[in-house]
Amino acid sequence: MPRYDAIGFDLLTALLDTWSVWKAVAGDDALGMRWHAASQAMLRGRAYRPFEDIVRESAREVGVGAERASEMLRRWGDFEPWPDTPGALARLGGQRRFIVTNCSITLGERAAARAGEFELVMTAERAGAYKPDPRPYRAALEALGLDPARVLFVAGSAHDVGGAGRLGMDVYWANRGNAPAPADARALLERPDLRALPDLALP
Repeated sequence: MPRYDAIGFDLLTALLDTWSVWKAVAGDDALGMRWHAASQAMLRGRAYRPFEDIVRESAREVGVGAERASEMLRRWGDFEPWPDTPGALARLGGQRRFIVTNCSITLGERAAARAGEFELVMTAERAGAYKPDPRPYRAALEALGLDPARVLFVAGSAHDVGGAGRLGMDVYWANRGNAPAPADARALLERPDLRALPDLALP
């Protein structure tokens, strides 16, 4: 019997290298990461409001011009998968897989197409809230008829570890930024990338 019925993924950190584009558009690595962090602080765990507005507002907060914010949104389809992403997904074979992402419907589907094929792309816009609010994770599970105890979620951030775990999912944390562990949750397995994921997920 398979260890899990499905695997859920964070998109914009676990699967795709979005940081490189934030840095390139900002024109400075440190500024790009401050802009990204500011955008995350504005949305994390809150009721949905247009993601595109958050990108523009966070740009103003850190001193990035409006034209660069528009460029960031135009380049949302430019994200490359992390080098380990294609191999890890290939090793998972026909395992059911879905995405839960803090994004608008349009931008989420555009970015997900860069990562591969997924049964569902659940966005914050569709769910009405941003992770780690439980609504996006729950909406994905309900849409696919999944029991959370039979799902492995691949977190890209410390917030995902708690968000998915509180709904009863096991969590694999691809901690690409070497972030501190959350105080309120623990991943089943934490690694710096996805290379160990198939060994955990498959029987």
